[in-house]
Amino acid sequence: MIPVGFEYARPDSVDAALALLAEHGEDAVVLAGGHSLLPVMKLRLAAPELVIDIGKLAELQYVRVEGEEIAIGAGTRHRTLEASEVLAAECPLLAAVAHSVGDPQVRHRGTLGGSLAHADPASDLPAGVLALGGTVVLRSPRGERRVPVTEFYTGVFSTVKEPDELVVEVRVPRTGTAGWAYEKFTRRASTGPSSRWPWSTAGSGSSTWGRPRCGPGRPRPRSRAAPRSRRPRRSPTGTPSPPRTSRGPRSTVATSPGCSPGGR
Repeated sequence: MIPVGFEYARPDSVDAALALLAEHGEDAVVLAGGHSLLPVMKLRLAAPELVIDIGKLAELQYVRVEGEEIAIGAGTRHRTLEASEVLAAECPLLAAVAHSVGDPQVRHRGTLGGSLAHADPASDLPAGVLALGGTVVLRSPRGERRVPVTEFYTGVFSTVKEPDELVVEVRVPRTGTAGWAYEKFTRRASTGPSSRWPWSTAGSGSSTWGRPRCGPGRPRPRSRAAPRSRRPRRSPTGTPSPPRTSRGPRSTVATSPGCSPGGR
């Protein structure tokens, strides 16, 4: 598919990007990594008049400690989060979640701010930031506001961000050596197209910030009882064959040392 024609702008600063958003409002979209926006445009589910490319704005790409929090620029790539020494020491959960995103090509293009703003319930990083109790910093010509990530999402692919606002920063607490866990479940493709979306959850043993969370807009899935085992099958030689495995969800797990999610 070919997207509908549009104008393209690459501002050289955040202020210039905000000016364009203020001028064009809902007729403009922001491009950071492009892995979410471009497929939607190719399917013509979105037809913006203006695409504002902020992917090369260095002022939105940083990871630094500020007091008891870690400030992360919205334009920071997943690969930067994955390899960050600051996150490895101060918030290893977020680095581990970034490592689970897609493949190297996706991680070198996708951004933290873009992932949160897209509000896809199958995304990895929103679940991690929700578990950490992070904060999303929004900026517009009217000023700047900080929104707790628990109040940022209003539903699937929906947030409180206004058309003239830009996600400029994400802040998470410094968790240090607190225990943590992240688990992602992906249903097998053979069970049908509707079951291919993964859901993710993350949590910590620290009572001050940790909480188990699924991705934005998704209720916590209910567990399903495992099917009863049937009579053992026998191979042509007469020896018992291994039982068939359940077609339940496949799981990807990352934990801190000594932490076992679900008591496993």
